[in-house]
Amino acid sequence: MSVGHTGTTTPEPLLSCDDDCGIRDVLDRLGDKWTVLVVVELGAGRRRFKELQRAVDGISQRMLTLTVRRLERDGLVTRTVHATVPPQVDYELTDLGHSLTRLVKGLADWSLAHRPRIEAARREWDAKADMPS
Repeated sequence: MSVGHTGTTTPEPLLSCDDDCGIRDVLDRLGDKWTVLVVVELGAGRRRFKELQRAVDGISQRMLTLTVRRLERDGLVTRTVHATVPPQVDYELTDLGHSLTRLVKGLADWSLAHRPRIEAARREWDAKADMPS
């Protein structure tokens, strides 16, 4: 090696998931169609079931029920049943759920900042894909 040569430098990976680091489990939860939308809506505050259903455009009652149950099981949402007729049910993010909203905001900010580049890359790729071989 020459003087001043330090050898090959390979950047350290941002994260490593050699064994079960838990990322797959989290991605299973966050990667479904509705979870992030429900978390974003609950980030604004407590919501009754029907309020939440109206706010999350296109979600069925069944899918909302499954989504909030999964979020409750994971400790991201609390469910409060009020003893009224008919019963009223409220959903609210836990501290853990609120910590997730900061990550979701980061993803949304990244998406907005890079949208033009992503759209340009898609147009370029689509143009190449349309070319005959």
